[in-house]
Amino acid sequence: MTRLRIGTRGSRLALWQANHIAESLAKLHGAETELVRIRTSGDRLQSAPVAQVNEAIGAEGGKGIFIKEIEDALLSGAVDLAVHSMKDVPTETPAGLAFPAITRREDPRDCLISRHALTFHKLPQGARIGTSSLRRQAQLRHHRADLDVVDLRGNVDTRIRKLESGEFDAIVLAMAGVSRLGAKDKVTQIFDEDLMLPAVGQGALGIETRADDAQTSRFVAALDHDETRACITAERALLRELRGGCQVPVGAWGRFRNGELHLEAAVFSAAGSECVRFDETGSPAEAAAIGIRLAQILVDAGADKILHLQGRSIGSP
Repeated sequence: MTRLRIGTRGSRLALWQANHIAESLAKLHGAETELVRIRTSGDRLQSAPVAQVNEAIGAEGGKGIFIKEIEDALLSGAVDLAVHSMKDVPTETPAGLAFPAITRREDPRDCLISRHALTFHKLPQGARIGTSSLRRQAQLRHHRADLDVVDLRGNVDTRIRKLESGEFDAIVLAMAGVSRLGAKDKVTQIFDEDLMLPAVGQGALGIETRADDAQTSRFVAALDHDETRACITAERALLRELRGGCQVPVGAWGRFRNGELHLEAAVFSAAGSECVRFDETGSPAEAAAIGIRLAQILVDAGADKILHLQGRSIGSP
């Protein structure tokens, strides 16, 4: 078998994820791999808020800025497969590409890292909290309007460094990324879903290939995890139905309970003052339908109005 070229971003977390998949393919198939680092729009424009980067490159709904160039490399044949964090992946896959594997999900929750080991509710009034995610910002404000929640870009190491230098009192990160980088000891608090619903796809890795590359797709498919795929399918169907992206305040978490797929989701206003939240349960075989049904429940309860106003806010100067 020829060497498989894996397209990946160059951050320490992205390289960890790509190496993890490379090692898994080596164990399963004895496959030889090569990592090809690709710089994306999201990497190049680190100083600007994600919403502004979207507008600059024409990304729709806040997604795609961390994977577009990697998908272009796949389509051109420059790489054979790509490893993505599923929370960064648009709900519509480009023609000619496919995801033969979504691997077993890590903890999808968000976590708080604070300078003085204070938990969320013990942070002082006016404490400065950094996160690039509007979803996180909205939920932080929903529970504590007194905090100073500000935009924070950069990879995990950069964000932790800014926290430790005193620029922030606390930061919010994905628990999966912190765990993968061996920094769990820095975590002050893991948010339960009542405080913060995670992003769609958070904690799961997707492996993307060319749809017509049967051999690579077959090799990769051995890493697919059925339960994770069902949960991610439901979450992404919900987001697609809401026409949302990673830069609108939508949180969702699909989990298995007693053999059934339980999906919980919420839509927040940017200020956190408005929230629509519901859940839906059904058979894992109807994962996409569960997501679509829950999206309609949210819309009927007023989520579409919140998203419409939020979309106008993001696009405003």
